[in-house]
Amino acid sequence: MKSDFAAGLVAASASITRRTGFRMIPGWRRALTTVSMLGVATALGAGMVFATQTLLARELGPSAYGLFASSLATVTMVAPLAGFGLTQFRLKAYGVEGWGANRWLTPSLRFTHGTTLVAFAIIIAWAVLVAPANGTRFALVVLSPVVLSFLAIDLMSNKLRLEERYGEMALWQMAIPASRLVVALSLLLVPQLTGKFVAVSYSLIALLVFGSAFPHIRRMMRGEMDLHGHGPREAAAVPAGPHPRIGELWSQAWAYGVFAILYPVFFQISTILLKYLHSDAQAGMYSIALAIMTAIYLIPATIYQKYLMSKLHRWAAHDVPKFWAVYRQGNVAMFLLGIAVSVALVVVSPWIVPIVFGERYRGVIDILYILALCPPIRFLSTAMGSALLTEDHMRYRVYAMGVATVVAIVLNVLLIPRYSGGGAAWATVAGEAVLLLGTMLGVRRFHRRRNEKAARGNAV
Repeated sequence: MKSDFAAGLVAASASITRRTGFRMIPGWRRALTTVSMLGVATALGAGMVFATQTLLARELGPSAYGLFASSLATVTMVAPLAGFGLTQFRLKAYGVEGWGANRWLTPSLRFTHGTTLVAFAIIIAWAVLVAPANGTRFALVVLSPVVLSFLAIDLMSNKLRLEERYGEMALWQMAIPASRLVVALSLLLVPQLTGKFVAVSYSLIALLVFGSAFPHIRRMMRGEMDLHGHGPREAAAVPAGPHPRIGELWSQAWAYGVFAILYPVFFQISTILLKYLHSDAQAGMYSIALAIMTAIYLIPATIYQKYLMSKLHRWAAHDVPKFWAVYRQGNVAMFLLGIAVSVALVVVSPWIVPIVFGERYRGVIDILYILALCPPIRFLSTAMGSALLTEDHMRYRVYAMGVATVVAIVLNVLLIPRYSGGGAAWATVAGEAVLLLGTMLGVRRFHRRRNEKAARGNAV
């Protein structure tokens, strides 16, 4: 599966190779095609998510959309509990141990079962004990299967990434956005449909996705994978170690899991608190602004996670001067790019928001004016966080995200009752600033320890 963009780049590069005799690293064409394909898939998925949210906002109205969006945000915030960061740990385990990492399958299966039950218990308890009986309780209970779809896509992506079947991975990741877009389009055809119909449809989509993925997940949990880069399974007759217990699995994966949980809390908490501390309408307004910011934040995520991350791992191990040179240049470039995006956001918001979402959402403009401070901060923190690559450094990112989340929650609670959506936006800006500061401190501490270790080595 090749995009036209990738094919054009391949042809142009081949022409340069013939004329100049310059030869690229073996496998670069496949890598270029893969990166292009994943980039296109990411853009398509983001476009479908944005279109879905736009249609739902226009057809349901601020109050009904706010109720639905805040309920979905609550479930989405809890969903990463299911699996609790095991995806990132598995990538590391199979990368180091090869087929021997199958020894982790039994404890990871038990761990996944347990954490999934905990996620469901939290959502149901929230619905029964906390949520008001104005439709929110119904939405939370009905949307709870979304946890299973998140888990299924996570596990499927994990399996397909290990098998280097990136085309299939991209298709699986677009399954939910494409299906939800169909639901949103149905509101245009049948205006009488309500938010309850959307909630039930999202639940059915989640169950269908989980059911479709389950046979593949079951084979993966049996170790029946086409693991790429480690030879045939028969060659790995000797396991890499004894079968670990769940406690050992927890000690290896906790940092990935905590970070996976903290991020959606940090990102979604303003929408949820706006619902409970102010109104569904304000939650709907803020959810639209957050959808726009989500699309913007795909820029640094794509640059670093889709393109640079593997290179940074390699340079950190084999070319440290280049690693730090790219790190410093990336910080400057991403900060300047963030400023440019912020300026563009301020300029286009006043006329784009009413056209796309309707006059009822003009209040989103004032929220976006405040959130326009975030792109330079987020772009720079993403670039700086790229220096914290391995599980040894993940704890710095966890600490930074934890403090930022607490700050965001406290400020939301203090500011929303008085300033509504504007207060939530300022709380988000403060949280992003704290996250950047924590990331900077983490990188500085890591850099200092690395220098001290190098100095001790030279002294010996």
